[in-house]
Formats: sequence, C-alpha cells, structure tokens
Amino acid sequence: MEHSNIQKWSAEFLGTFWLTFGGCGSAVLAAAFPNVGIGLLGVSLAFGLTVLTGAYAFGPISGGHFNPAVSVGLAVGGRFRWAELPGYVIAQTLGAIVAGFVLYQIATGKPGADVGGFATNGFGTHSPGGFSMTAAIWTEVVLTAVFLLIILGTTAKRAAAGFGGLAIGLALTLIHLISIPVTNTSVNPARSTGVAVFGPSIAIEQLWFFWVMPIVGAALGALIYKALLAGRED
Repeated sequence: MEHSNIQKWSAEFLGTFWLTFGGCGSAVLAAAFPNVGIGLLGVSLAFGLTVLTGAYAFGPISGGHFNPAVSVGLAVGGRFRWAELPGYVIAQTLGAIVAGFVLYQIATGKPGADVGGFATNGFGTHSPGGFSMTAAIWTEVVLTAVFLLIILGTTAKRAAAGFGGLAIGLALTLIHLISIPVTNTSVNPARSTGVAVFGPSIAIEQLWFFWVMPIVGAALGALIYKALLAGRED
C-alpha cells in the first residue's frame, strides 16, 4: 500500500517529535534528578528507545527516518527519492521544534526553573567535556556515517526481516554513549534544532555545524555502503 504524502509527513513529524521529546526530555528532566537520576547511560538508552519504538510505530508509513541526515543518506544510497526529501526535512524539523516547545513548557513549570543548556549540542565552550571543533567534526561525521551503514545494512533485502528497528535503536544508544561528552550527541539536525530554538544563544550560533556535519557523515556512510557493501538487490 502506498501511503499519501500527508501520511508520510505526519509519521515523520510524530516520530521526530517523539525522538526529540523522549531523548532530550530524559536529559533535561531526569538525567540529574536528585538521588535517582538516570545519568548518561539512561539518556543514551532513552534516545535509542525512542528510535526503536518510533521505527515500529511509524516506520511502516514513512520509513521511519526521523532525521534529515538519515533522509539525505538514504537518498544518496538510492533507498529514498530525492523529490521526497524537502517534505521529510520540513516535517522532521517541525516535529523537533514542537517537541522542544513542549519540553520547555514542562521544564520551566516550577519555581526558580533554570533549563541550563537544555540538551543542546555544541563544541568548544559549549561542549559538555570542553572538546574542540575538530574533535566534534570527527565525532559527528564518523558516528553519523556508521549510523547510515547500520541503517542500510539492517534494512537491506538480505537482512533478517523485522529486526532493523531494534538494531538501529541500539546503534543510536551506543552512539550516545560514545559522544555525549563531546557534542552532547547530535547526528540529527532536527533534534539539534528543536532544542536550540529554546536553549542558550550559543546553541543557535553553533547550530549550522549540527546540520552540516551529520549530513556530510550520512552521505559518506551511504557512499561507503554503495561502494563496498551493497548487493545487487540494493
């Protein structure tokens, strides 16, 4: 069954909303909650769980990208039509911004609320661990490239059917475990935008970086897959 554009855009909006709200919400609201905070491990798992659950809920409608870089990578890899890319990117970005808005309303809903960095991404002085732009480039490009390799590999026709969402969700968990200290983990321009709009000004100033580097990484991962790993059915 071919779904309409409205259905696909709605699925991408909702999936990206869920990813941003669930992942960033866990960081803003639960990561450092006194005595029982979930910490870095919990936040990493939360991001993975949003993609895993979203993939099975919305993936059958839109493909479950929830990420402009993934959409670009799939187009480069020949798995997605370029003509559909603008609609997906707009839906994903709007979904993330609405998630950021809802999260901001919750986070500021107590006396003396201070949202701090608001789960935004950054490098240099805005990196959680003080890592340089060079370190951030390596982190975002390499991890997004690997993410695309995993997506393309686990959704190929020769892959085990039905397990792609699980592998992709676990991959995103691992990506966060590696890179939260460096950039607070983007690999997703929409997720970065959704919270940057409501975060500190430096997050907006550095937002360009978290569009460019994940997209470069995604395209690179797709090209590597096509050149070295793709089968005839791909």
